[in-house]
Amino acid sequence: QVQLVESGGGLVQVGGSLRLSCAASGRLSSTYAMGWYRQAPQRQREWVATISNSGNTNHADAVKGRFTIARGNAKYTMHLQMNSLKPEDTAVYYCTTMGADGNDYWGQGTQVTVSS
Repeated sequence: QVQLVESGGGLVQVGGSLRLSCAASGRLSSTYAMGWYRQAPQRQREWVATISNSGNTNHADAVKGRFTIARGNAKYTMHLQMNSLKPEDTAVYYCTTMGADGNDYWGQGTQVTVSS
């Protein structure tokens, strides 16, 4: 079984910064690419960023230049540094990775609210 735990969400003003963290445990895929998604109220969940096991990163156009995904120092951890936050970044942020069984696993989510 795989567990993912996010942390670091909160309330921030427009232009501010937050750093989200995710820690995964359990039987994880050997490739252990990890990613962030977000879901705003009444909207579909959308992809934010991905980091491969080799450290290659990709970011959605909506966050490119403002958000940075990175591996943590501990194995199976990662962070999302979010700068220049906008009201439209308000959402529940989820981390995800693949288990050794080939299934995608998700954390419980962490709320990010950007006030104008």
